Amino acid sequence: MSTKTPVRAAEKSGFRLGQTEVVAIVLLVILLSQRWLLPLLDHDLFNTWGTIFVAIVVQSAPFLLGGVLLSAVISTFLSEKALSKIVPKSPALGVPVAGLAGIGLPGCECAAVPVTNSLIRRGVAPAVALTFMLAAPAVNPAVLVSTAVAFPGQPVMVLARFLASMITAVAVGWIMLARGKLLLERLTNLGRDQHAHERSFLGNVSHDFLHASGFLVLGAMLAAAVNTFVPRSVVNTVAGQAVLGIATLALFAFIVALCSESDAFVAASFTAFSDTAKLVFLVVGPAMDIKLASMEAGQFGMGFALRFVPLVIITAVASAVGIGWWLL
Repeated sequence: MSTKTPVRAAEKSGFRLGQTEVVAIVLLVILLSQRWLLPLLDHDLFNTWGTIFVAIVVQSAPFLLGGVLLSAVISTFLSEKALSKIVPKSPALGVPVAGLAGIGLPGCECAAVPVTNSLIRRGVAPAVALTFMLAAPAVNPAVLVSTAVAFPGQPVMVLARFLASMITAVAVGWIMLARGKLLLERLTNLGRDQHAHERSFLGNVSHDFLHASGFLVLGAMLAAAVNTFVPRSVVNTVAGQAVLGIATLALFAFIVALCSESDAFVAASFTAFSDTAKLVFLVVGPAMDIKLASMEAGQFGMGFALRFVPLVIITAVASAVGIGWWLL
């Protein structure tokens, strides 16, 4: 008798409408309806929207690909074994070490949850694994280089992003360390994720690039729309109020779920907003977005997610605002 659960069997036999399929369907609909759409799109506003959209995508794509390649190399040839060997036995010391390890062992956001699971299976303290999960997509070299290119002449923005992201990861790790026993009980019961470390190098590249590029296109479309169709008076009103501007970009970062290698170009396009609000966008996105929240709820349990997601968002916003007030 087969031991597969009905859900597993349904997942394998049924057709899953994923992000790639949705993008393909949308493009097909646009292609088939271009005869009716072209007259409507022949307008200065749409031309401006298209220019901004293409500029964001073209600038972001090389860094997205570079980040995916770097992440695939790490996932395929080093994996989480390296981290499990270098982390100190003391969880209190292991938290900052795991944060710093995110610089040399980068990973994409979509692999963060299964890597965390695997680290815990190898005996790494849950708080330490969570710290690495938050740091790796946010402080790796590809992210910092893309931020420097997106904000030319503003090296302080790169430094601010690094510091705020590192503080977020380490602070959350230390906070969760106090709840380590409960967290360990929740996480040790998890099954191994299906996608992160069982793929070849090319499999990792194709999966991560297709996954992240869809969010890049969506984020670029929305950013271009905000800069084009939303009345400038409304944008200026929102951006002119410090708290409202920060809350708006934090919410936008959570919803659009951009890849961290490309989000700096979207942030740079919000010219009306303060640098601190942009920094909040850059720190919140890699730490917690709607995609990560749903994965964590599914893998770690809804009870865990209901506590962890707000904790990460609040810590990320507070860290970014503090660093922004200090440096920007």
